[in-house]
Amino acid sequence: MITTSLPIAANHPAYSGHFPGQPVLPGVVLLDAVVHEIQCSERGACAMWDISSAKFQSAVRPGEALTLEHERLPNGSVRFAIRTADRAVASGILVPSQRPTEQARGEQS
Repeated sequence: MITTSLPIAANHPAYSGHFPGQPVLPGVVLLDAVVHEIQCSERGACAMWDISSAKFQSAVRPGEALTLEHERLPNGSVRFAIRTADRAVASGILVPSQRPTEQARGEQS
């Protein structure tokens, strides 16, 4: 299991539209940060990922410190969980994409 911080700036532009007066981080921004951190931990392996499952358990407010825990499963998938100091935020499983990458599509042309 690998544990890292999951930095999301308190002034991230996504907060301004979701929702005025009660800002929360959209799930898509959270998932994007997860994929980025997992790629970084894989030391540059730029895999494409599909989301097999994702469960959002709690809203993320500006300035909250997040922790990402993830582990590679025997089938190549990655299980992840995001937490604040006192609660679960989200969890899920990423699977390696079966879609061709941009480079592979270019080579087929």
